[in-house]
Amino acid sequence: MTSQSDAELPIHDFPTATGVTDFVHNIAAVRGKIAKAAERVGREPREVRLLPVSKTVPEDRIRLAVQAGCRELGENKVQEAARKSAALADLDVRWSVIGHLQTNKARDVAAFASEFQALDSERAAAALDRRLQAAGRSLDVFVQVNTSAEPQKYGLPPEDVAAFLKTLPHYSALRVRGLMTLAVFSSDTERVRACFSRLRTLRDRLRDSDPDLLGDAGLSMGMSGDYEIAIEEGATCVRVGQAIFGARQVPDSHYWPGL
Repeated sequence: MTSQSDAELPIHDFPTATGVTDFVHNIAAVRGKIAKAAERVGREPREVRLLPVSKTVPEDRIRLAVQAGCRELGENKVQEAARKSAALADLDVRWSVIGHLQTNKARDVAAFASEFQALDSERAAAALDRRLQAAGRSLDVFVQVNTSAEPQKYGLPPEDVAAFLKTLPHYSALRVRGLMTLAVFSSDTERVRACFSRLRTLRDRLRDSDPDLLGDAGLSMGMSGDYEIAIEEGATCVRVGQAIFGARQVPDSHYWPGL
């Protein structure tokens, strides 16, 4: 398992949003940074989807975020996402599961999620497809790629992605939308950028060789500390939590092993 000294870890100060006005301000600030990052590399800001991530955020504050304009939310842990989906069923919210899936939780994801962004095994694909077929539903999926080569991280090695994508047409309830990755957690922006560049290069190669494998060929990459770099490297979806909701009390390592 890799480790980093405190000097290498990025430091961010995200104040907690406690009212609708706070959320409106934070969302506008994030969208402003998305626009500037896109414009720096000649992209249209509308090409980048903002996925607010509400992990660890209590339901009363999520309601405030929805009032401020959030209409889709990402969650890492299936149980937490399922609980929130049920408790907030009166809201018009689309739920995205963005963390690793244990196959015994496939039924839960099939019941409520609109999207799963961390597909990295045929076993998980088969479990999801079986549950979705039984429920008469389909699901958008992104294939997770381990672009940092960190052994503690989930995701397929880049060299295994093409073969995996070729198995997915067998699972007709899954709609492949693109690739997802987590960059190395570091204040070294060039190391972070390299992870995003690696995913974009992989996507481009796969799209050139067999465009049908990747659906929309999206790139989900970038979180609160690095989404601007991700956009410069081609992200079409950024997963932003703390910059919208505020700093979490639970450390990132609770959700991303090894951080």
